[in-house]
Order: sequence, then structure tokens, then C-alpha cells
Amino acid sequence: MSIWQLDADLGAELGLLALAFALSLAIGVERSRRQKSAGLRTHVLVCLGSAMFTLVSAYGFESVLGPDVVVDPSRIAAQIVSGIGFLGAGVIFVRHNVVNGLTSAATIWMVAAIGMACGAGMPFLAIAGTLLHLITVGPLSRLRDRVRPGPERIRIQVRYLPEHGALKSVQSAATALGMPASLLGASRVAGEPEMRAVLEFQGSANELERAVLVDAIGALPDVQGVTLQPSSDDE
Repeated sequence: MSIWQLDADLGAELGLLALAFALSLAIGVERSRRQKSAGLRTHVLVCLGSAMFTLVSAYGFESVLGPDVVVDPSRIAAQIVSGIGFLGAGVIFVRHNVVNGLTSAATIWMVAAIGMACGAGMPFLAIAGTLLHLITVGPLSRLRDRVRPGPERIRIQVRYLPEHGALKSVQSAATALGMPASLLGASRVAGEPEMRAVLEFQGSANELERAVLVDAIGALPDVQGVTLQPSSDDE
């Protein structure tokens, strides 16, 4: 028998893989728009990998089945749950006693579950999980911001030219205004000579003080743009 005869459900398997791609793409776009460390490609690859592992676990060993051979289709899938934890742990970090990256890690874990649901032939469960995820990181986050006690920390994104120490000037300007800054991450803008950095400022400030901070940083040489971002304790 040929490989195509052995895999009579090839069309259905490719359809489930395409569904995993589409659902993870939606989640990855949302994460990328929020400038998270785990973005579009990471989420798509995790979801596709989980779906493929599950498909292989369920259907990849049918040719070796026999009266003396028993295959447990849950064994490979079970390893995804524990293995994905190592990847999620890589986006969690602590700075100044503040934990960041928990939501990103949970999203990677969630997208792996969506991929497994696709691979297991449960498309409606995968779609429902994706919709609930988007609700959680969207409308539910805004509700959290309304009921969460205490002031919100200031977080800004700065686009700058790296040649003349612009980032150090930004941190010096913030310190002069009484709001020392911590660098959360920096990356190069694709196809551009600019860098993009996200900084978080200690303490809180009213709208006027935030505007003064943004204006002061925006007026610095080599700073191309400043964007005020919402901050979260765990994202």
C-alpha cells in the first residue's frame, strides 16, 4: 500500500492544521499589536507544532498496530503539556520585584491547547477557546483596569536612533523628572535604522505629569517618537 492509501484522511488532517494556523494567527496578531515578547510567529509555530504532534500521536502509528502492539495516542500529546512549560517560562521575568510575562506565558500555554484540540479533531472546542481567549485579553482586561485598586504604572514605547546614546538620554531625562525608568525590552524596527524600546517608570503620575514626561522625552535628539502604553502587572 502507498502512503496516500495509508492516510485516507489526509484532507481532514490538512484542514485541521489549517484551522490551527488561522486560530493561532488571530491570537498572534493580538499579541504582536501589544508589542509582547512572544508575538505572531511564536504563537503560530506553537499551535501548529501542537496540532501536528497530536495528529501524529493519533494517526501516525496505525501501520504498526496489531494483536501484539498497542499504541496509546495520549502519550505524545501528554508531553506537549509539560514541554510547553519550558517555552512559557522563557517569557517570564522579574524586575524590581515586579513579575512580567505571566499573561504571555499563559497565552503560549493556551495556544498549545488550541493546537491540540485541532489535532484531536475538535474544531468547535478550538474555536471556542480562541474566542474566549480574545475576550479575556480584550474586554475582560479593560474591566480589570476599572476594578483594579491602586495607580497604574507608566509605560512608554520610544522609537530612537541608537548611534548617539538616545536611550541613556531618555533614562536621564526621566530621572531628572523624578520618575526613574526601567528598560523592559528593545528591538530593531524591521527595515528601518530605528530601534524600539519599552520603558516602565517607577511610581505613578497624573495626566499632566505624564504629558510633561512624554513631551520631554520626545524633544530629545535622536528620539523619533514616543507612545504612551497601558501597563499590566502580569503581561
